[in-house]
Amino acid sequence: MRLLSAARSLFAQHGYEQTSTAAVAREAGTSESQLIRYYKSKAGLLEAVFNDCWAPLNREIQQRVMAAANAREALTSVLEAVITEFSKDHQAAYLLLFEGRRIRGSSSEINLSSGFREFEKLLAVLIGRGKRDGTFAANLNDLALAAALLGLAESMIRERIMAERTGSENPFTDEEIRAVFDAFMNGVSSTR
Repeated sequence: MRLLSAARSLFAQHGYEQTSTAAVAREAGTSESQLIRYYKSKAGLLEAVFNDCWAPLNREIQQRVMAAANAREALTSVLEAVITEFSKDHQAAYLLLFEGRRIRGSSSEINLSSGFREFEKLLAVLIGRGKRDGTFAANLNDLALAAALLGLAESMIRERIMAERTGSENPFTDEEIRAVFDAFMNGVSSTR
């Protein structure tokens, strides 16, 4: 757990590429061999950090989705959970939005954490539900809709994180994020 905590802090502070396994081990008060023993590699440690960040968020999202009457309410509640969690946990926000979905090394395969894949599956279910309940127009491509929903929320929250890290003024409030998300939902609705 110390290795995970140290990696989370250092990756969020300096970025994955700029953080060595030696620095993580030193911060955790252990050895690199222990890091390799538990996580196999720096990439394995990063995946464990991502899954640790996703776990509480995915639990909260699952609860909110089950309580929602329709897909629109569920997606609005998902956005609210993300805004709330990322406002509380700045490290998780940075890691998931800046380090979470990047191609690393020479691999042609994108390695996504199991936590993000769980979130993707839930989003796909919500899009299907939304097409059935009228939240989304039936003629919209599911993957394009998922990419648009993710991109919309991620980009607005990412702008806020960058402003915070550079000491700039917050570019928009939670209410403004909600308003833009709501306008998008109106635009893709089957009743527009």
